[in-house]
Amino acid sequence: MRKEPSHRSEMVSQLLFGEYAFVKEEKDDFVFIRCEYDNYEGWVQASQLTLLPDSSKYQTSYFTNNHSTTISIDSMLAHISFGSPVFNPDQFAFSVAGKQCRYLMQPQQIWNAAKMVFTETTLQAVYQPFLNTPYLWGGRSVFGVDCSGFAQQVFKFFGVTLLRDAYLQAGQGKGVSSVAEARFGDLAFFQNEKGRITHVGIVLSGNRIVHAAGKVRIDTLDEKGIYNSKSAKYSHAFHSIRRIVG
Repeated sequence: MRKEPSHRSEMVSQLLFGEYAFVKEEKDDFVFIRCEYDNYEGWVQASQLTLLPDSSKYQTSYFTNNHSTTISIDSMLAHISFGSPVFNPDQFAFSVAGKQCRYLMQPQQIWNAAKMVFTETTLQAVYQPFLNTPYLWGGRSVFGVDCSGFAQQVFKFFGVTLLRDAYLQAGQGKGVSSVAEARFGDLAFFQNEKGRITHVGIVLSGNRIVHAAGKVRIDTLDEKGIYNSKSAKYSHAFHSIRRIVG
């Protein structure tokens, strides 16, 4: 998804395979869309979408649980990212716009968000596949992700819908008074020199935080912000904490 209808324009977000969007405008080879999942808007190349009537939409709480999953589309193979929707999980196959699609995976390789309990163990199981994923502005996948896209994708596995940008996510959930009061799964936000929220990470136990900065990594969190032990300096200035779950 791009800011303007041009391949040279800034990428602002992404759609994963199987996600739905509403078309709002068309211009040359691009369409302006609103992502159904988080209401984020941007331009995409028209050929990257398949137009469907509302009656053809699938509903699901299942997501792929492999770093990469192979899917067959009319016998042609493609690879989809960790966290992509899985439709018709009993059959591992579905049809869309006359195309026959089949997930080439095993039953244990899907995650049912409707039945998952939010614990340190399950949280770790979701964020670990993202570790060392390179930072990508606008990214939402294990092939490249930004800070808010990472947080959004992790919480999706627990049936929690986060908004797309860090400053928007900072308006969700309930405020936590300090880092000392934070617990695993809270969102920690960080500010630039003008006081604007520009970064978000997920609080872990033991004064740690997992976040996307250069790559998805685990660093130390305190009242000043994020401390990077490798560079021996603070990389982000603390702003606030929000409790999203519990």
